[in-house]
Amino acid sequence: MHRPDRPAPAPAAGSAASAPPQAPTSIGLPPAVACRGLVKVHGAGDAEVRAVNGVDAAFAVGEFTAIMGPSGSGKSTLMHVLAGLDEPTAGDVAIEGRSIVGMPDAALTRLRRERLGFVFQSFNLVPTLTALENIELPLRLAGRRAEPGAIDELAAGLGIADRLHHLPHELSGGQQQRVAVARALVVRPAVVFADEPTGALDLRTGRALLASLQQAARQRRQTVIMVTHDPAAAAFADRVLILVDGRIAHELRGADYERIAATMAEVGA
Repeated sequence: MHRPDRPAPAPAAGSAASAPPQAPTSIGLPPAVACRGLVKVHGAGDAEVRAVNGVDAAFAVGEFTAIMGPSGSGKSTLMHVLAGLDEPTAGDVAIEGRSIVGMPDAALTRLRRERLGFVFQSFNLVPTLTALENIELPLRLAGRRAEPGAIDELAAGLGIADRLHHLPHELSGGQQQRVAVARALVVRPAVVFADEPTGALDLRTGRALLASLQQAARQRRQTVIMVTHDPAAAAFADRVLILVDGRIAHELRGADYERIAATMAEVGA
């Protein structure tokens, strides 16, 4: 992707290299996601790598945060631990005020299914199901039905209303990714985790996808946590956390493309 046109004026950006970031929270509500003292170690002995090395962070309800950093900085590992897809070596993760560390597998699976949405660079659509059936899949697994008009609204907003009855192989890559986004949003999750969601998309499609994630945060008060290497994608977020060697080195709020790109250049990315 290239530099986007930012949809709305942004407040002045700031950065912090030492104190842990503190996201604002809605009155009376805990952060949608929070972690403290988070550590994730891969390997042992001489092969030990601290992919996440003592991270404290909070992600407010309705906030869109981008996580960036040089290759190997731990950004994807951090997201996977925050989402309960990987166990931390030390520290705690809480979702909507409830710790997920040590949570029984069945309860964690239910939490992910009912309160979390996931969008990955690989679309992970079921090839034998139509686009509509793929979107409905998480609802069926949860024993629920979509709210009236919800799928039509999502499909229209993502530009796939005329592709709902097509199989994945009949869709372009951008259309498949937009189906994946609709599938993540249809259950109205509290938190949407997106790992490089625009990595395989063209500029126009990537912007549309990012705008849909921005809308989820601003209009539906869903928390979005996105890993990206692209300053243009990160410019859609309310806040950018930049990791270096498994630690948060910078926090930028309301930053534009130039500010994000300059800060990434400072850390050697």
